[in-house]
Amino acid sequence: MEVAVEAVGGVPREGQAQMAEAVEHTITTGEHLAVQAGTGTGKSLAYLVPAIRHAVADGTTVVVSTATIALQRQLVDRDLPRLSEALAETLGRKPTFAILKGRRNYLCLNRVHGNAPSEPDEDALFDAFAASALERQVQRVQEWSTETETGDRDELVPGVTDQAWRQLSVTAKECLGVHRCPVGTDCFAERARATAGRADIVVTNHALLAIDALDDRPVLPEHDVVLVDEAHDLVDRVTSAATGELTAKAVKLAARRCGRAIDEETADRLDEAAEGLGLVLEDSAPGRLEELPEALGGAVTVVRDSAWACISALGPERKEDVEGSTARKLAHALTEDVHDTAVRLLEAFDEAQQHDVVWVSNEPNRPKAVRVAPIGVGGLLRDRLFGQRTTVLTSATLSLGGSFDTLARQWGLPPQQQVESAAGMATAKEAPSDGGTLKWTGMDVGSPFEHERSGILYIGRHLPPPGRDGLPPQVLDEITELVQAAGGRTLGLFSSRRAAEQAGEELRKRLSTPVLCQGDDTTALLIKRFAEDPETSLFGTLSLWQGVDVPGDSLQLVIMDRIPFPRPDDPLASARQQRISEHGGNGFLTVAGTHAALLLAQGAGRLLRSPNDRGVIAVLDPRLATARYGGFLRASLPPFWTTHDPDVVRGALKRLTSG
Repeated sequence: MEVAVEAVGGVPREGQAQMAEAVEHTITTGEHLAVQAGTGTGKSLAYLVPAIRHAVADGTTVVVSTATIALQRQLVDRDLPRLSEALAETLGRKPTFAILKGRRNYLCLNRVHGNAPSEPDEDALFDAFAASALERQVQRVQEWSTETETGDRDELVPGVTDQAWRQLSVTAKECLGVHRCPVGTDCFAERARATAGRADIVVTNHALLAIDALDDRPVLPEHDVVLVDEAHDLVDRVTSAATGELTAKAVKLAARRCGRAIDEETADRLDEAAEGLGLVLEDSAPGRLEELPEALGGAVTVVRDSAWACISALGPERKEDVEGSTARKLAHALTEDVHDTAVRLLEAFDEAQQHDVVWVSNEPNRPKAVRVAPIGVGGLLRDRLFGQRTTVLTSATLSLGGSFDTLARQWGLPPQQQVESAAGMATAKEAPSDGGTLKWTGMDVGSPFEHERSGILYIGRHLPPPGRDGLPPQVLDEITELVQAAGGRTLGLFSSRRAAEQAGEELRKRLSTPVLCQGDDTTALLIKRFAEDPETSLFGTLSLWQGVDVPGDSLQLVIMDRIPFPRPDDPLASARQQRISEHGGNGFLTVAGTHAALLLAQGAGRLLRSPNDRGVIAVLDPRLATARYGGFLRASLPPFWTTHDPDVVRGALKRLTSG
């Protein structure tokens, strides 16, 4: 471990060493491990070093799964290359590593070479400007295809729209297969899979990990250990991967694809079904469906039956010209998705099932849709992940209310009741089990930061509770005074876009220091400008709660306008709360409380990013101090020194600024 730390220019940390020892023990025993490791612990090295040793010694592959592209890039571009060099002499050879994403993330050379029909966006068919813009983007991707060595979409800078990328990529179901495709031997996705199959460490994302678990056809190379970083996001990413969606637009596209490969009458029936679904969805109110309305049920049934007729007409795969074969494959893949989603929607209301929740969604810039998602994914993770491979889950935020139990239940692990602290951790301790099936240990290795001395948690107990009519004048006054005391240097995390824009607009009138608001530019550029100018403040919503890493003087105050509970009408959250309450549990605390605790902890984690950082977390919601659930939420935060006195906080911020 010392060699690895030195190679990346780090310093030895007690928590890092304890975590590495626990990961090694887990790999040896096959028991699962959940590790909370605060910012600055160096957790990626703590799990990578024992993982690399295991992979090289046993000639196997270890999979590392992350939630964000940023962490993937850190691992592949920085940590793994350095470790590979540093450990080569000790291990007898250089360890190898690779990154693997879903097939849709790679360019499809078969489509680049024109062996598939183009699919212009339906809106672009009647808009010459939109069609021209799409054409230009597709042409740029085609030109890039002659230069790229990986075909990885993330390496195309600047990027292109999803619609343009879809013209030149395929999903796993749409792919002809390496042996049937005329350019299969040069396929970017197949080359990435082949490289991953030979690597000691494969870095992927939670979505692909979920697809690997959901699908009977494995997409990841054979592996016996999974390291899940950013594990606080695992349930949401797996749920997203397991969510089905039916839109009139998707059904129409399926009909259009089928029209190139089967008789016109059968394809037209699916197109008419799309029209019917679109009309019904337009009249459907957004929100969760406790029962399937007759009109929507009828429309979905017609879609199901029409899609099945098209699938039957397409028949089994057969030899034909490349373009015809590709067109048939594209038609079959999408039509099968449409059919299977329609079946799942109809079965969700079967009293014997009750595993899924269904809702009508109406989101900005997206077609109106009916969606279906699992109420929980614990059973899936228990059977397809923990039941088959040794798993390490880690994040800076796993212990909620002082326990791992809340997240453990969502993961499908049995409750543990107690979290081992770093000082008392004994890796040889017998872990709790559920009927002798799954054994796991929870461990908190702490943080190298002294939270009590480096940060203040300020709760605006004197402020009015949040309402539905935007930020009240008292809260806007409070934000103004805090930002003035901090001299800018503020990250404002708001529960809604409306609140962030209201605060931004108002404070630009009141302050002499700059205020940036999410939406003014790309998030990455806004964060860059915020980091470069200490007097600047940045206000925004959800992506900033987890996506900002700004050490130093540019960030000394984090403001949260309210406890970030999910919306009461959120379909999944409300269904999960109802299910838990029906079984005698506290649905609100288990679901809404967990959601809020995770986001509060993630938001608070923006403040201290290096050992020398100092500052204030200001939560302008009195319920954190006064409500019964406040103790659970406060116990999920780092142990900052806490005050309710605004004068104390303003004084501390002024001293920081002047110092």
